[in-house]
Amino acid sequence: MQSDIIEIDSPPEFEIGQKVRVKKLIRNDGTFPGKDIGETLAKKGDTGYVVSIGTFLQSSYIYAVHFLHTGYVVGCRCKELELPE
Repeated sequence: MQSDIIEIDSPPEFEIGQKVRVKKLIRNDGTFPGKDIGETLAKKGDTGYVVSIGTFLQSSYIYAVHFLHTGYVVGCRCKELELPE
């Protein structure tokens, strides 16, 4: 089911340089080079820093998050991220 909400009509929820935490397990969907499809890229609770913000299908933001403990830069949707407490 596709959402009618156009996320990019509003400013991004997170800013470049901001520390964020992953709310769910992130696995490779085939877009992360050098890793097998389904391989874990970030675990629930992992923290990283937003290094860039892009868009997907002109409707939602994609946040490139650099996880320092793995060195991975992973694209995440807003619904997958939260601010750490």
